[in-house]
Amino acid sequence: MDPTAIKEELRLFQSTLLQDGLKELLNENRFVDCTLKVGDRCFPCHRLIMAACSPYFREIFFGEDGKEQSADANTKEVVLDDVDPNILDMIIRYLYSAEIDLTDDNVQAIFAVANRFQIPSVFTVCVNYLQQKLSLANCLAIFRLGLVLNCPRLAVAARNYIADRFDSLSEEEEFLQLAAHELFAIIGTDSLNVEREESVFEALMRWVRVDKEKRSKVLVEAFDCLRFRLMPEKYFHDKVEGDELIMANAELMKKVQEIKDAFQGKLPETKKKEPKGEGENEGEEGEEEEEEGMLPGYLNDNRRLGMYMRDLIVMVNDSATVAYDVNENECFLTAMSDQVPKNHVSICNAKNHMYIIGGLFVDEEDKTNPLQCYFYKLDTLTSDWMALPPMPSPRCLFNLGEYENLLFAIAGKDLQTNESIDSVICYDTDKMKWSETKKLPLRIHGHSVVSHKGLIYCIGGKTDDNKALNKMFVYNHKQSEWRELAGMKRPRAMFGAVVHKNKIIVSGGVNEEGLTAEAETYDFATNQWEAFTEFPQERSSVNLVSSGGSLYAVGGFALMELENKEIGPSEVTDIWQYEEDKKQWSGMLREMRYAAGSSCSAMRLNAARMPKL
Repeated sequence: MDPTAIKEELRLFQSTLLQDGLKELLNENRFVDCTLKVGDRCFPCHRLIMAACSPYFREIFFGEDGKEQSADANTKEVVLDDVDPNILDMIIRYLYSAEIDLTDDNVQAIFAVANRFQIPSVFTVCVNYLQQKLSLANCLAIFRLGLVLNCPRLAVAARNYIADRFDSLSEEEEFLQLAAHELFAIIGTDSLNVEREESVFEALMRWVRVDKEKRSKVLVEAFDCLRFRLMPEKYFHDKVEGDELIMANAELMKKVQEIKDAFQGKLPETKKKEPKGEGENEGEEGEEEEEEGMLPGYLNDNRRLGMYMRDLIVMVNDSATVAYDVNENECFLTAMSDQVPKNHVSICNAKNHMYIIGGLFVDEEDKTNPLQCYFYKLDTLTSDWMALPPMPSPRCLFNLGEYENLLFAIAGKDLQTNESIDSVICYDTDKMKWSETKKLPLRIHGHSVVSHKGLIYCIGGKTDDNKALNKMFVYNHKQSEWRELAGMKRPRAMFGAVVHKNKIIVSGGVNEEGLTAEAETYDFATNQWEAFTEFPQERSSVNLVSSGGSLYAVGGFALMELENKEIGPSEVTDIWQYEEDKKQWSGMLREMRYAAGSSCSAMRLNAARMPKL
């Protein structure tokens, strides 16, 4: 056995034995030599244990020379004021047993008492608990607590959590109640997850206007936390320079002029280092060097963490979620996705949130609907897929649409009966609930769905008699109504569809005649379909993606010669780009291995947060 492992095992054994012994001594009230008194409650304990766990009690029980004080009345009974006796009892029992029941209701009180009496073990347990429990509801309170109790680890963890979610938290009432130094610690950090510096300025001014008289006085200091050179010059002129509170402050207007000069390429001279006289203290040199060459904060043009967003093609399969940057030809690992089912449908909604639904989930506790579909949301901050309430209508070969905070799973094949269905089930992302909504006029599967300007379009597909359709229906959720529109020129199922430059593009697919390479485009204004440039190869299940103003086609299935020399469907994992000026498709990558078995969507992601593959 490894000697290190033996030592660790012996250490744990001795630690457990000691802890059990101490707990027994406390419970049996043996060898007790002091009492902590809070109000009318007394807590017998041992001076040695309290002194070993707390510098505060060590000073009480031992003199300045480190020698033990005589057990007089002053050390036998220690009176503690302004302490909740129940909290003190929990802390004492933890010191003897290493057991404490932390909850959201008591952790802050325990944290404060542990801080006051300098009990690092309890303090650390509380910090760990609060870090793990950080949420949108409590992060601001925990940030302030970390500052008040002078706990940098907790304050920084909470600040980073807030910085990651700045756009949503800056709208909250609690954010507007922050003290000036608390606000500046947040908006001054490089890690702020904002795409636009304008949103930081707007959050600051909302905060100032809560109490204009007092808070306008700290605007000069607040300016150093903002990076005005990252704003569009026109926005700076209209919104910053033209703000009444800023215009009323002469010192701020001087800074505004410096920023305007910086936009024109005129930066102020930075502080130059003066030569030191012989014999001067060299220890001060480091401090001066830190300041030398630094521009004022309001002229800082370093990008925030959130400003590294890119338009990417996100490929999701059952092993990993990978984002591909076409322009830079770079791949990034967005998340591992071992839990993602092979057969799934993905969607990235207008809020830039990605969801996937698919597979078969068996809920043994639900006797009414035991068979359901897995449902996940991509958390881009933790690089993980979060499980959401499973879809209660198990199906495959369906597709997804969206409207505001709603997702719609439309038609498909029932996984229990293997028959096409017309049901449409809706998920509310705010209420986190599934519900039935207006049925599709036809029972179909293998269709495509796109969403545009508050409407959902269901295109093509197959019926149970294997007949491909050219029909298109549009759903208006406000009116709870499906309406038939002009049909495609060619019936098709299992094809790619996307909204690109305010038109629907469809390509490829399969019908009674086999695979097709034909493509069509739909004009929303005229309700007409027209021919579009054919794809270079007949294939089905091609992923059409509109990203960064360009149109791409990823993967799919084509007829190819198999290993047994027969012709059959085989997956391809190439990437093509449509060249608008030449009206043609051009191959970009012959093989993108991450596209195998993947669903593809366009999404904006932060390249600085993801490891490059």
